[in-house]
Amino acid sequence: MIWRVVALWFALAGAAFAVEPGEVLQDPVLEERARVISKELRCLVCRNESIDESNAELARDLRLLVRERLVEGDSNDEVLEFITARYGEYVLLSPPTTGSNLILWAAGPVLFLSALGISALYLRRRRSAPAPEGLSDAEEARLKELLDK
Repeated sequence: MIWRVVALWFALAGAAFAVEPGEVLQDPVLEERARVISKELRCLVCRNESIDESNAELARDLRLLVRERLVEGDSNDEVLEFITARYGEYVLLSPPTTGSNLILWAAGPVLFLSALGISALYLRRRRSAPAPEGLSDAEEARLKELLDK
């Protein structure tokens, strides 16, 4: 039982061990800025995981690059611009809502509203369709005859 708890703890705490002790900057203010920036950058190896959480070698290289740029005196925005210029907008976990990205940001809500509109039209047409007529006297007699058997 205790081994399961320990295994679960290691599985859940895996992201906490992503930043290695050798990467940590001596200045706590710069280290905090590096952690904030690292949480905004996507690991290019992993899917939808920040470089702060990833154990991939490329994520480690990116974390070191972020810290190197901060030590050189870059602001947070300058670091993000440098890495974006180098790796493209895909490296950002939350890309800006400008240019071609605007289409991607708008596609979800537009398709959802279109589906709602199509559903409403379908339900309205279905409701306004004429009701089927009842059975004729001969059909009712035949039905009663079949049910009585």
